[in-house]
Amino acid sequence: MRLVRLSIAVMLGFAVGFSASASSAETWPHRTVRVILPNPGGVAIDVIARLFTDRLSQRWGNAIIVENIPGADGTLAAREFVTRRDNHTLLYSFPGLITINPLSYNKLPYDPTRDLMPIASTSDNFLAIAVSANLKISTLRELIEVARTRPVQLNWAATPGLPHFAFAGLQKRAGLDFVHVPYRDFNQALVDLAEGRIDAAASGLAPMLPHANSGKMKLVAFINPERTAVAPTVPTLVELGYAEFSFRAVTGFFGWRDMPAQLRERIAADIRDIASDPVVKERLSKMGSAALGSTPVGFTEMIEDQRLKVVAIDRLLKSR
Repeated sequence: MRLVRLSIAVMLGFAVGFSASASSAETWPHRTVRVILPNPGGVAIDVIARLFTDRLSQRWGNAIIVENIPGADGTLAAREFVTRRDNHTLLYSFPGLITINPLSYNKLPYDPTRDLMPIASTSDNFLAIAVSANLKISTLRELIEVARTRPVQLNWAATPGLPHFAFAGLQKRAGLDFVHVPYRDFNQALVDLAEGRIDAAASGLAPMLPHANSGKMKLVAFINPERTAVAPTVPTLVELGYAEFSFRAVTGFFGWRDMPAQLRERIAADIRDIASDPVVKERLSKMGSAALGSTPVGFTEMIEDQRLKVVAIDRLLKSR
């Protein structure tokens, strides 16, 4: 009898809690929402974040303030997000906080599996491999052939995260010996690539496009699994036989630890509606991105797929 009473009490408590959680999810937000971003202002991810937050603010009837906290591969922003313990603060980020940082740092100021709850993806941001026009080549195959005949003579650069992993893994598998050139400001890397001071680079498509359109650099491959209408003739790594180094460079919204599932679903539904807006799609396309929108489960699956690929590349790079 005592067990039955206990079960009934637990069920009643769960029902009350579920009802309160559902009610809270329907009425949230109750005040200004803050969105932390691990990138500086003005870059593509910042522009996309503000595009979505502007429309979410209109839907929710509350102001949304975007806070840029760049540095340390996103760990500074993640630490600030977790430290606040505020149910009106969201995180907008690339999944590298979950997929890459655990491999790069011995200790993190957050728990990647518990503190960052995927809500919904917003975009797939195109990444590309480009070569200097001075090399006078047009394809990735030609780049590989030239690099094999000139070991330790060609140099390369990449933005941290997926571009670096993809191009480093490609070099390892193809048996190439490029010299890596690090940059604090990657805009300078693209200038150097356009002027022929470095030979190859992997980065986001948007900042590469002006140089590619001017003929100073040549796009030879997309790291993403699909082509983009912005540069429809450029093949993907999947098409070229290097699928293991292909990534969807998704970005999206994350919620706090133990965020109610009903609230995650509601916010995700709003994001999907915004992502389906033709105006939003067009703006992202011109930036070299594709609008996505997903469920929390869908975003979680994208992140896990990315994590498994990154782990496999990390093992490859550490192998002899």
